[in-house]
Amino acid sequence: MNIKQAKQEITNTLKAYLARDSLGNYLIPAVRQRPILLMGPPGIGKTQIMEQIAAETGVGLVAYTITHHTRQSAVGLPFIEKRTYGGEEFSVTEYTMSEILASVYQLMERTGLREGILFLDEINCVSETLAPMMLQFLQCKTFGNQRLPEGWLIAAAGNPPEYNKSVRDFDVVTLDRVKRIDVAEDYAVWKEYARGKGVHGAVVSYLDIKKDHFYRVETTADGLEFATARGWEDLSELICAYEQLGLRVSREVVGQYIQLPRIAKDFANYLELYYKYQRTYHVEDILRGTWLPITVSELRAAPFDEKLSVMGLVLSRLSEEARNTRHQDALTTALHAALTEFRERIGEEAPQAVLAQLIRQRQEALKRAKEAGQLDRERRDLGQREILALEDCRRQLADVPPAEAMDAARVWFRREVDRRTALGEETGAMFASAFRFLEETFGDSQELVIFVTEITAGYDTSWFVENFGCDAYFRHNRELLFDDTRHRIREEIAAARAAEQEEEHD
Repeated sequence: MNIKQAKQEITNTLKAYLARDSLGNYLIPAVRQRPILLMGPPGIGKTQIMEQIAAETGVGLVAYTITHHTRQSAVGLPFIEKRTYGGEEFSVTEYTMSEILASVYQLMERTGLREGILFLDEINCVSETLAPMMLQFLQCKTFGNQRLPEGWLIAAAGNPPEYNKSVRDFDVVTLDRVKRIDVAEDYAVWKEYARGKGVHGAVVSYLDIKKDHFYRVETTADGLEFATARGWEDLSELICAYEQLGLRVSREVVGQYIQLPRIAKDFANYLELYYKYQRTYHVEDILRGTWLPITVSELRAAPFDEKLSVMGLVLSRLSEEARNTRHQDALTTALHAALTEFRERIGEEAPQAVLAQLIRQRQEALKRAKEAGQLDRERRDLGQREILALEDCRRQLADVPPAEAMDAARVWFRREVDRRTALGEETGAMFASAFRFLEETFGDSQELVIFVTEITAGYDTSWFVENFGCDAYFRHNRELLFDDTRHRIREEIAAARAAEQEEEHD
């Protein structure tokens, strides 16, 4: 299955393991709650989905790359304890608590979360001395004489032997006690993820053209050469940072992330073209609605790959602006909740004290989410922006009499609402300009079909259209739906005619 399907299956498994009956007992006893063994190529997002599952289900996450551990750190250190059996005293070997299990208990103490996921990466690459203990842990959920608390799902990940020479095979006894999920790379699924994460437009548009370059591992005389999903995402982060700093991403830099030379060279060349198209076609002018006639004629006559790249540039900017609008919308929603709480409490406490407490609550919530492994970048950024906004509100209300605090807070909040409205209008104008430009350039051609499809598939662009609307999008989407219906009816008529002719022939 692909990584999206694997994520859903693990989420379903977690919910099943944590479900309880009317007496409060787990529906599936702990002894029958098989650990999940997630097997697949490196760099396709196995670790990321664990973070997403923890954040989306509200459970804790403790993650370890098990190859970094020795037997002692994973299992604990032995010590001698005195025990009496049948009236005689014996020296018995006990073990201190494993660092891994101790981390689970520490997270429970810090966050108050009693349930979660213990994720062990590279499980089949452990050292020879640690391997028996890891197999025992998968089978019995114990390290030494210490047991993993109830309510914690064990999820382990590993790479097949063709990707890693140091992997160990699991025996039948172990495999018969785990829930194995095999996952494979899938560009379509990754692209959906990439759009939501804001992966650089050059990476996405390049892989749209060269899908077979998304994930490749090749054995050469010089060793393994590879391009992975992780490599593309990390390269995207670097490209974005370099652009902000005014630095150039060279072929050598690309090769540090995409370690398959011919693909690295090809993408480096494409990146230069991507920047050239940005300058040649003046994408910002297109989105402002001020393009020149020559831009239309040049793009109309361009090769299809060039057309796709330019549309990728336009979509990337629309996604960026839609994302900014979505973030402001989320901030406005969060601040509205804070303002409601502020209104309910200022009759009993001083406004400044209420705001100070609201800020502390948000800071503590962010800290708990981070400690629980639930804090992705978007949630972190939203939390930080909310705290900064509330601190700004506190400064604005510093010299306001308590009786006027609520009115002053409403005025302050109105500015945040106005920012959301302004961003929505600006982004909507960009969407409208993009459609007008493409309609003038291509008419009702396959390029428009691709453009509408990409907006529908894009996380931020589809959110924007759903919440702020876009007349041109809805018009073209209706036409596409009509064309699909008409095509289906024609196929049904053709099938019916073929069946009639076959009956006549018989």
